[in-house]
Amino acid sequence: MRIEGFLIAVLFPAIAWSQEPLSSIDWLKDTSRIPLPDTMVMEPPVSSTGDGPAVDVIPLAPATPPIGLVSSTVTGLPVDLWQGSDPARLADLISRVPVGDSPAMQKLLYALLLTESSPPAGPDAAETLLLARLDRLVALGASDPAQALVELAGPDQSRARFARWFETTLLSGDEDRACSALLAAPYLSDDYAAHIFCQVRVGDWEAAALTLEAVHTLELMHEERLALLDRFLSPDIFEGSPPLPRPNYPDALEFRLFETIGERLNTGSLPKAFANADLRDIAGWKAQIEAAERLTRMGVLPPNQLIGLYTERDPAASGGVWDRVEAIQRFDTAISVGNSTAIERSLGQVWRKMREVGLEVPFAELFAEGLGNQSLENGSAAELAWRVRLLSRLYEQASSDAPNESAESMFLSALAQGDPGRVIAPSELAASIADGFSEEAVVPQKIADLRRNGQLGEAILEAMLLFDRGARGNPSDLSAALASLRAMGLEDTARRAALELMLLGYG
Repeated sequence: MRIEGFLIAVLFPAIAWSQEPLSSIDWLKDTSRIPLPDTMVMEPPVSSTGDGPAVDVIPLAPATPPIGLVSSTVTGLPVDLWQGSDPARLADLISRVPVGDSPAMQKLLYALLLTESSPPAGPDAAETLLLARLDRLVALGASDPAQALVELAGPDQSRARFARWFETTLLSGDEDRACSALLAAPYLSDDYAAHIFCQVRVGDWEAAALTLEAVHTLELMHEERLALLDRFLSPDIFEGSPPLPRPNYPDALEFRLFETIGERLNTGSLPKAFANADLRDIAGWKAQIEAAERLTRMGVLPPNQLIGLYTERDPAASGGVWDRVEAIQRFDTAISVGNSTAIERSLGQVWRKMREVGLEVPFAELFAEGLGNQSLENGSAAELAWRVRLLSRLYEQASSDAPNESAESMFLSALAQGDPGRVIAPSELAASIADGFSEEAVVPQKIADLRRNGQLGEAILEAMLLFDRGARGNPSDLSAALASLRAMGLEDTARRAALELMLLGYG
């Protein structure tokens, strides 16, 4: 709010000279008419000692600047969304709030994790919240944003930050900067394998060999890791040897070491973050596509990057990923030339292929606008095209183009417009959703209290937990979650999450 002060000075010199002096005013001259009360001396009590007053001294903690990759003006979330909350509680919620089955909730969680925000007050609160944000980003597969976020915060400010930075750079292939920082400040990590790896990266083979020999002698590392480092440092000695046993739970450094010795690990069974390593040019086209599908499904990659891989070249074979590539290429061509007949023939097949890998919403984001420009004569194709458009950001625009007047279509159209209660709910799920959008919907007391106390971030995370329970079969929780999201100004998220639930199901 802008606050402005105004100062007005009005001078009347001509009038002032024409008037009598103030002493000529009658009521000032005649003071006998004014009864004066007894004199009262208003003095503070006198101290009985010579001691000075007690002064409380409180150290002022330096204000922590907001940290994030996306401006709060873009996300719409305030910089102080974490204020007033317990950092440990926030870290717990961030680590476990489920979003894998809802693209709308994925998008909301990324907004919370990446928006510019200040930590709550308290010792170590900033570090606790930052590490929680980084760990969840990596768990979701978003290692590139995690790397950028920790670099913004200062990766060499603590061992914990450096460990996460080193991990993300290993997966992105950008480890040289992290290695330079480690060799300049060895105290950042007590992992001898990291030191040996970085020494080799900068060409200091003698230091790496000396370090490895010391580790062998002092037995500072388990045998499997030592065997891996032996082959990494002296590959010629082990030429022709049988492959090493594959670790069940490799870390990022082990993954890169196996890759370097020519025994690359398959990322399909590894945590999502490892899929980023397959996006590099050293991976084959099939591996790149499968990694991109996995990351796009989690909302990490933009759909445009996936379609770029799909259409890079002709399919190399048939079956599995190649069938998806062929279906996408055929449909993309039909949309590009505006051939309605070809679109009607190919839409059903490509939709089935996208559903097999959980990519319905990214597909909708890619092709909703193109489908909206087509007039499809085939009834089933027209209805499917409309449903695809409802799953995109253009859902409200599509709501006025319902292909029929069935109860479900009318409900979906009303839901996309934010007023599902105006039509009859075609199912129990639809009724629960409508209740969440009604004017009488009640926000749970716990979430209402958090909002009242200004703890917006924690309130949103609690609403997301509530949505997951509701989507898995608890109607009252679903209604309460939608009502909570809408009360916090997240109308778009509530509508898209509900539309996804109606059109795709959950889990």
